[in-house]
Amino acid sequence: MFMGARCLSDPRSTSDDARLKALAARIAAAKAAVEPAAHMKKDYSQAQLAWRMVIELVAGLLIGFGIGYGLDTLLGTMPLFLVLFIGFGLAAGVKTMMRSAKEVQERRLAQEATEKGID
Repeated sequence: MFMGARCLSDPRSTSDDARLKALAARIAAAKAAVEPAAHMKKDYSQAQLAWRMVIELVAGLLIGFGIGYGLDTLLGTMPLFLVLFIGFGLAAGVKTMMRSAKEVQERRLAQEATEKGID
């Protein structure tokens, strides 16, 4: 074996410990630089809430359209039930949207109260 080459060092060596600590600090700094900012998550949450509300409204309209069209086809009264159930679907969609908005508002108020230390 070549004696001039560096052999495996003793794990209890202080220079190796210092190098490992420096490496760990550099890795932590690199991870912190890569992590997204907190405001991005908040913006994503708002977009997710908006899509949820749009989907609830459209789902209500489509269900109302389907029921109305089906009844009109069966009974032969084409525009009557279609218009009626589209209105019911719209009302149900808006009601569901309002319920979701109230739920989000209550959750946000509870979070703010917890952050302020108020129970």
